[in-house]
Amino acid sequence: MADIKIGRMVIGVCATNCYFVYREGSKECVVIDAPDKGKEIASTLKKHGFEVSAVLLTHGHFDHIWGASELRNATSAKIYALDKEQPLMEDSTLNVSADCGRPATLKVNRYLRDGEEIELAGIKFKVIATPGHTAGSCCFYVEEAGLLVAGDTLFRESVGRTDLPTGSGATLERSVMEKLFVLPDETLVYPGHGDETDIGHEKKYNPFLV
Repeated sequence: MADIKIGRMVIGVCATNCYFVYREGSKECVVIDAPDKGKEIASTLKKHGFEVSAVLLTHGHFDHIWGASELRNATSAKIYALDKEQPLMEDSTLNVSADCGRPATLKVNRYLRDGEEIELAGIKFKVIATPGHTAGSCCFYVEEAGLLVAGDTLFRESVGRTDLPTGSGATLERSVMEKLFVLPDETLVYPGHGDETDIGHEKKYNPFLV
């Protein structure tokens, strides 16, 4: 995995994975998804010697964004997401936070396009649009390290739910088959919930995909 490392914190009512990606020996890291308690995320990373350079969001559901504004305020890091997710980020009904009794909306600093590559903390991330779980869901691929942060698009032997606003089961299946299963089999997949997997394993054993 070259010298690029990935760490995980499990946070919030939905046990959501909050990842931080960094190059070994560097103080800079990139946080991917901020489930809740943004100030605590910043504090924990600081205690371990990290500075948050940016926050990437795989999608706009409440359990992935509740801590984003607080994390930005604590670190001055900019927040990035796929452009197609703007309506959901800015509507507490669409992102389901209103139904959870804690309405939240988020103004993203910069929206990214499908296929765009962005370098943060000395690491190049490729944006892969994977609509289905939500219309603007995306994954972040670090080719150099052979890792993919998949949000709620692909789990170990499962996929994200599609019964919430802007979700579509057929679209999700196409996204995984056409956008993710073309990656090398050895690509490590870090999902929004649960443990890691890899592309080769999911091709063989994921019962939700044909």
